[in-house]
Amino acid sequence: MTSQVSSPAEHADEADEAGEALVGGQRRPPGEKEVRQLDRVIIRFAGDSGDGMQLTGDRFTSETASYGNDLSTLPNFPAEIRAPAGTLPGVSSFQVHFADHDILTPGDAPHVLVAMNPAALKANIDDVPRGGEIIVNTDEFAKRAMAKVGYETSPLEDGSLDGYSVHPVPLTTLTIEALKEFGLSRKEAERSKNMFALGLLSWMYHRPTEGTEKFLRAKFAKKPEIAEANVAAFRAGWNFGETTEDFAVSYEVAPADTAFPTGTYRNISGNLALSYGLIAASRQADLPLYLGSYPITPASDILHELSRHKNFGVRTFQAEDEIAGIGAALGAAFGGSLAVTTTSGPGVALKSETIGLAVSLELPLLVVDIQRGGPSTGLPTKTEQADLLQAMYGRNGEAPVPVVAPRTPADCFDTALDAARIALTYRTPVLLLSDGYLANGSEPWRIPDLDELPDLRTRFATGPNHTLDDGTEVFWPYKRDPQTLARPWAVPGTPGLEHRIGGIEKQDGSGNISYDPANHDLMVRTRQAKIDGIEVADLEVDDPDGARALVLGWGSTYGPITAAVRRIRREGGAVAQAHLRHLNPFPRNLGEVLGRYDKVVVPEMNLGQLATLIRARFLVDAHSYNQVNGMPFKAEQLAAALKEALDD
Repeated sequence: MTSQVSSPAEHADEADEAGEALVGGQRRPPGEKEVRQLDRVIIRFAGDSGDGMQLTGDRFTSETASYGNDLSTLPNFPAEIRAPAGTLPGVSSFQVHFADHDILTPGDAPHVLVAMNPAALKANIDDVPRGGEIIVNTDEFAKRAMAKVGYETSPLEDGSLDGYSVHPVPLTTLTIEALKEFGLSRKEAERSKNMFALGLLSWMYHRPTEGTEKFLRAKFAKKPEIAEANVAAFRAGWNFGETTEDFAVSYEVAPADTAFPTGTYRNISGNLALSYGLIAASRQADLPLYLGSYPITPASDILHELSRHKNFGVRTFQAEDEIAGIGAALGAAFGGSLAVTTTSGPGVALKSETIGLAVSLELPLLVVDIQRGGPSTGLPTKTEQADLLQAMYGRNGEAPVPVVAPRTPADCFDTALDAARIALTYRTPVLLLSDGYLANGSEPWRIPDLDELPDLRTRFATGPNHTLDDGTEVFWPYKRDPQTLARPWAVPGTPGLEHRIGGIEKQDGSGNISYDPANHDLMVRTRQAKIDGIEVADLEVDDPDGARALVLGWGSTYGPITAAVRRIRREGGAVAQAHLRHLNPFPRNLGEVLGRYDKVVVPEMNLGQLATLIRARFLVDAHSYNQVNGMPFKAEQLAAALKEALDD
């Protein structure tokens, strides 16, 4: 869904006539109900993993993006394909934070919780601040369902929710009643209760509705009766909000017109932005894009998305395992494609030998790691930043690889282009470290003009490049560009460019197999020098007050760190901030930047991996602040920790 940034007047809606029901399109509540203006709202939809909370949140987010608000989302779902219904491990949630100004995170605590059952309420109630609104599906609060999650008495009746604004709504009953005319079974009708909830929240916050109705009709095009039933449930939820006395107030959050440069925007997730970035890189390089991959959460969406774009010359191969996926991708790189393999942490471990082979062969290859929590299979649907040291050193022998990391979902697009630039220019595999938070989260993204994209075209070798002592012209596959130290890229089948390939050490220049100690030392140092010589932008520092302390981050911690730094500054504190995209090699001015500050704090969703690198490389006493609970930092929590660290 795209939207043009424009003035608030262009988003103004015509008011409905009093009492008129929703019949499609965007509507205003009737005049007798109060409308309050807010600058931001955080809503969390929560229910069973089968209740459609991710779809509900995604649709609310899409309409919010089309309205022109800034937004940030946090999907959170169980790893089990179908966890036991009504249990705490089976709770799925989707949080969306939207505002009339620039925001950076999905929000620390929801202002509104939509709880579809007792498990959803119990799993999320501790995050809701006192005074927050809770919309509860009362139909699900039967004794058995409550006992399943440890409620001895009903929280709707025992006073435990007295500090909140509770709206008891029989969502299931109302949905079934609204869909009587469709002749659906009770079970089929119940499935639309998430659309009833979506309609109610859309009324409460004046979200557009036309896009959701079009979406539902397209999604269920092969089952038009199901499509119309979902549309009817959605409209019933809207009309319920409009007519019930329990919701006497609706809210309006104006578009964030001043938060963005003028342009065309769309809501985008990190994995989608990364997919588009890879396609754009292949077009800018004038090379076919090849993805060799094995499905793994949370990276699979990239495989799914790229498989839809054969019209751009994209070829996708779903391999039988991780090793086959990267092997096929490396073969495609040898054959002249922009080659990519995608995975998550456990898959990187399996791919490590072939990454080392790519280092030895010096071929361009993008290895995308969507990090997730824990060792082994760990926490497939939770986020973490714990693969940095694996990316840096997780290969046998001296096998240096450039490492880059996006900071936001939208930045995944630019980082993919940057990774492709490095791989193609320097003939090297590149590791791109995203994570589950960025992959599944979303935010507005300005669609760039084509002339803003970098020229990534590269030349293949076409003939001999070396003259032997006897005057014979030959092709040397390891004769290097003096600036980049990149070797020539020779497409198989080109006459006269035959050369040896394989993982055994090569002789400098000729590429012949070599066991010579001096040659091996030269090749190891040359490959390292090539990585060290990669051109990356200098690190930018945000320091408006001449602070004595610096907060240094990388990857997805950007949003929480920036929000925390803003809080500290609003309270009169002086703190500088810098954020790394390039982790190997580091920006050339990083040492100088670190030397300006008396204290450096490094927040990470691991046990201090970047801090370890900073200490080792620059002999700086970097202070770690770490979290490894599978969730992103909360801005308030991080601000408090930073203030404590900075005051020590």
